[in-house]
Amino acid sequence: MRDLVRNIRVLRWRVLARHGALALTTLFALIPFVWMLSLSVKPPEEIFQPEFHLWPQKFNGLENYSVALTAAPMHLFLINGLFVCATIFLLQLLVCVPCAYALAKLRFRGRDTLFAAVLVGLLVPPQALAIPHFVLLHVFGLLDTYAALILPWIISTFGIFLMRQFFRAVPDELIDAARLDGLGEFEIIWRVMIPVAVPAIAAFGIFSVVAHWNDLFWPLIAIRSEELSTPALGILLFRDDEAGQFLGPLMAGATIIVAPLVVAFLFAQQRFIDGISFTART
Repeated sequence: MRDLVRNIRVLRWRVLARHGALALTTLFALIPFVWMLSLSVKPPEEIFQPEFHLWPQKFNGLENYSVALTAAPMHLFLINGLFVCATIFLLQLLVCVPCAYALAKLRFRGRDTLFAAVLVGLLVPPQALAIPHFVLLHVFGLLDTYAALILPWIISTFGIFLMRQFFRAVPDELIDAARLDGLGEFEIIWRVMIPVAVPAIAAFGIFSVVAHWNDLFWPLIAIRSEELSTPALGILLFRDDEAGQFLGPLMAGATIIVAPLVVAFLFAQQRFIDGISFTART
């Protein structure tokens, strides 16, 4: 009986320690967002004062958010970001799902070599390919267009790897039954594999959209026109390195840009968790 009580106490302390560590990690991750929200509602004179106040003494949120929405075409940046991210994600699915299905369920010569190439591709940072991409787009006259923002990212080695790991867990009997019913390989992908892989697609979608919505490096290289700017690139219009007077509107614009990602993740979080946990077990 004493051993049982001792084990219960140890288990309880372990649970408390685990939750405490998670709470501290969450707090550390949320500090930049809380600070961003705090600065987005402060007037310029309070932003640079030596005393720290999380909540402003004078609320300036309406002015900052009005400037963020009117000083630059914020709605256009959001539309561009939505269009670019959605197009990239759809094209990535058209490439990643058939490739992942072939690597997971089809037997052919060189399959392991191709998968090794995918793993090597995961190790290559996208910045290392910026110059080849820039030169190629310049040769074809596609710089400063939507194509320049989309084409370099339609092949995602991470997406191929993630979907391949998920497809490996799908029973082969399900695919064999589909073949007996007369379905071709592409019909199997569309009618069998994609409905089964919805959690993995949702997880990959979040990774893809967040990466390209927040990407500043490549749009800064490939785009010069303001009307083609993505949200991360458009927010630079509020920068004032000398006076810093646009820091409040800058933080307000950053809040507006981050808000759609937070809302999208809240709606897809269960699918995201299911996709990641299921893929990790395979």
